[in-house]
Amino acid sequence: MRSYLAEFSVISPRSLDEALWALKQRPAPAPIAGGTDLMVLLNAGQLPPGAYLNLHSIPELRRPIEFVNGEACFGALTTYADARRHPEIRKRLPMLCLAAREIGALQIQSRGTWAGNIVNASPAADGVPALMAYDAAVELSSASGVRSVALADFYSGYKQTARRPDELVTAIRIPVPEKEAVQYYRKVGTRKFQAISKVLLAGIMVLGKDRRIKKIRLVYASVMPYTYRARAVEAVLEGRVPDGAAIKAAVAALRSELKPIDDVRSTAAYRLRVACNLLEEFLSASSPSRGEARRG
Repeated sequence: MRSYLAEFSVISPRSLDEALWALKQRPAPAPIAGGTDLMVLLNAGQLPPGAYLNLHSIPELRRPIEFVNGEACFGALTTYADARRHPEIRKRLPMLCLAAREIGALQIQSRGTWAGNIVNASPAADGVPALMAYDAAVELSSASGVRSVALADFYSGYKQTARRPDELVTAIRIPVPEKEAVQYYRKVGTRKFQAISKVLLAGIMVLGKDRRIKKIRLVYASVMPYTYRARAVEAVLEGRVPDGAAIKAAVAALRSELKPIDDVRSTAAYRLRVACNLLEEFLSASSPSRGEARRG
């Protein structure tokens, strides 16, 4: 390892109260859940020295996946593998299984957590777009109380989140969509698996009996500096039949709304073009001229 381990300390609380008390200290220790992203930085000598808060032994964060009042609830230590194995997740929230399958190898899926994927705030996160498309909310706990933040409002810039230093993500709540919802998840990368995405789109669309769009969510990763919900495009589409004219208007709106990043993995021009192509593919699945929509 390139990092000097003597510069690091690890606090391992045994309860949530003990962890929240530790976060009241200044500077607050950095929380570690699965640690899959932090270990990469540690090995590269890029992890900032200091105190880290190991959450792995806190029973309150290790609760099983539950379905209550039309929502799925994940504890903060719920892993990608936990979601992939859960029969109700596969049936009712299939995009989460598709996203979990994309995240690293089986070892990473067994250790990495959904909460860690959220808090790490990578613009290339594979799990966050699916959660955001489902209108997930993040439960943030501190010694002074608990609050809920919509995941769509959690990011404000590159690596900038709504979480305060004294807060932990303790749960993720995910509303279960209507049975007739069209769900779409597609990641474009250099390889089919174990690759950082160049462009990713997660989408949900609900059509009324008149074939007009009652609800739509469009969430992109690896396009903007943070996981981005394309609200302007959603507004253009709501209330319209997803026909050729609506798709053309949506693509035009997306070209105006997105300001893609340009980095070593891909150019901004490529990202914009692929983002538009994915949007068109998703909407075309429910176009009146295409027959039955593709679900799941």
